[in-house]
Amino acid sequence: MRYSFVAALLLAVPVFAAVEVMDEIVCKANGDIITRTDLEKDRKNLENDLRTRAGLSGVRLQEEVKKRMSDLLRNRIDQLLLVAKAKELDIKVDTDLNKRMGDLQRRSGIADPEKFQDFVKEQTGMSYEDYKAQEKNQMLTQRVIGEEVSRKINFKREELEAYYNAHKDEFIREERVFLREILISTAGKDAAGIAAAEKKAKDVAARAKSGQKFPELAQLNSDDPTAQDGGALDPYKKEEMRPEIANAVWDKEKGYVTDPINVGNAFIILKVDDHPKAGLAGFEEVQMDVQQKLYEPRFEPAYRAYLTKLREASFLEIKPGYEDSGAAPGKDTTWVDPAQLKPETVSKKQVQEEAHKKKLLGIIPIPGTTASKTGTSSSR
Repeated sequence: MRYSFVAALLLAVPVFAAVEVMDEIVCKANGDIITRTDLEKDRKNLENDLRTRAGLSGVRLQEEVKKRMSDLLRNRIDQLLLVAKAKELDIKVDTDLNKRMGDLQRRSGIADPEKFQDFVKEQTGMSYEDYKAQEKNQMLTQRVIGEEVSRKINFKREELEAYYNAHKDEFIREERVFLREILISTAGKDAAGIAAAEKKAKDVAARAKSGQKFPELAQLNSDDPTAQDGGALDPYKKEEMRPEIANAVWDKEKGYVTDPINVGNAFIILKVDDHPKAGLAGFEEVQMDVQQKLYEPRFEPAYRAYLTKLREASFLEIKPGYEDSGAAPGKDTTWVDPAQLKPETVSKKQVQEEAHKKKLLGIIPIPGTTASKTGTSSSR
């Protein structure tokens, strides 16, 4: 086996000696890299988002994309630094990640793991492993932001009351009901499947009425995308609801749980989360709303200040022609080509290591290399 492996490497030499690297590293952040392909992928996502959500097209679309291009590199650097910080803080999200992926698989209705992974690739355009890694990084960054930024934005009660008293017109409201739902789908099911769905709905409703936490029941049993948020729905006015729904919840108190309601293609169970009446809301009722109004304008500056500190403490190099819109003032991010560095003195060990690297360069392409001619490299 050893002979076969060595022979394979030797046979591979003529092939790899002519390697041309197709991608380009544009930023080095600590031990990670950002490539031109990464930014191109982000640019396409941005363009699609502006086209579908903002309705932009043609020249206006291209102008907006161009204006935001420097933010793409900034956002990539932000995530690399936040994920690195999460590791430094020893933040663990594997349990929550596995739960999220399990919930996604359950809602997809695909029990076979391989078919589910194919489904993820079809829906996201990336492999299951890449999608899972992306979700993990998002969870890590959210945890760091929560612990290092959001948790440190605090308000005294006097601040909240002062805002409330000065802006009472913002807290005059119409009567609405806040609901959570658990939806048991019957779509495409035969009579036996519908009967089983109804039985499940009755069982879940009974458990909710007995005191089990409704959000957890929703996450585990609901077939609606709201399951991820514990079944939370937007608030409704009475006239915005279907008559059978309004009749079931409108005159009920906070905490009330309905029996399963047949809505044609599903059974739904609803819980009244809150039912504020019309008029000026009292301070205690809207204290969290007041806090959110004060929080939002403070978050972005605090968030950017935190990312600036992370940049200041990090190794960053950015290739000429690319811009980080979140750059730390005075931070040297000059791109250095290691191939041009020539130390004045070297040790015997360094000479031996360099010789070993030269042997490998003929066999294995090193990330970050560029090659304008066959057999040459500007590897770091």
